Amino acid sequence: MYEVKKQIYLDFTKNQKASLCTFLRALVKKTPEQSIEEILNNFLDDERYYLEINASRFEFLKDFLDDDKFLQDTKLYLKECRKYYDYKKKQEPIIQANKEFEKKKRKFLQEVKMSKEAPTKKQLYYYERLCKKYNIEKKELSSKLEAKNEIDKILTEYSTPTITNYEG
Repeated sequence: MYEVKKQIYLDFTKNQKASLCTFLRALVKKTPEQSIEEILNNFLDDERYYLEINASRFEFLKDFLDDDKFLQDTKLYLKECRKYYDYKKKQEPIIQANKEFEKKKRKFLQEVKMSKEAPTKKQLYYYERLCKKYNIEKKELSSKLEAKNEIDKILTEYSTPTITNYEG
């Protein structure tokens, strides 16, 4: 897409070209169900309408809307945008799998780091309070990870609500 962008709209300034390309790219992204021809025709119709009522964001297109080179460049850019979004859509499962992998990797590395660090004062205090509350024998905690796991174990074991038969 970026190679095509260098080859089109050579008569426009850098800002004109950038704003037009951004707008066209957004149109393609917003309307994936429409064909390139439909998107192009809708864009041209809208621009003609906005130019008639003097409300166009692309005033510089007034002289180019019916130019064959402009239409050819626009169609080429719209096709490239469609290819880009189709490719991106196909890559979505791979991207999601990579995100999941990275998430698991970060969690694993965090646990490795925690296993090498001494437990914090807050963890030790909280663990002691839980042991006292539930009359559990205290263990010697050697790492943040061990403290975290013990606290989680106590909370899940003793904090589950008990179901009683209530007939009201």
